[in-house]
Amino acid sequence: MATETRQVSSKFLFLKTLALFVFWILLSGSFESMHLGMGIIISFAVAWVNSGHSPFVPKFRLWSRIFIYLPWLFYKIVQSSIHVTRLILHPSLPIQPRLISVKSKLNHHAAVVLFGNSITLTPGTITAEVDRNNLIVHALDQSLSEDFESKEMESKIARIFKDEKPDL
Repeated sequence: MATETRQVSSKFLFLKTLALFVFWILLSGSFESMHLGMGIIISFAVAWVNSGHSPFVPKFRLWSRIFIYLPWLFYKIVQSSIHVTRLILHPSLPIQPRLISVKSKLNHHAAVVLFGNSITLTPGTITAEVDRNNLIVHALDQSLSEDFESKEMESKIARIFKDEKPDL
């Protein structure tokens, strides 16, 4: 299988190098000239090597939809955290663990990944297995599985990827 190389604009390479360099500075916190020089060289090298093989093209509309989705997900995480806390603190520990098979209608790999990760980020649930559009989810009780069984979470994710080409 031959590797396909893409033409990369110098502007895209510059922006990628700049982003990696800023990340380097934020993680290291060092402003010594030797350290900064090494950082810019490594940032450029990583951007150069990665730019020839990466299928990533910035999709600002997609990312803006994801950022709009995040507050809803955060709300669900807090809501589930409170529910799990109540379950744990209850004297009789009223959990009813279950494995649930979820058939998703999402037709994009990234959408299925976001769906599985959103389930796992929500306390009391974890995505145990993903096979294309079939997810096996463990939930501590019935009410924790309502968001993905009611398809609310899936429909929100489908709206994020509504303009993307199907790849499943």
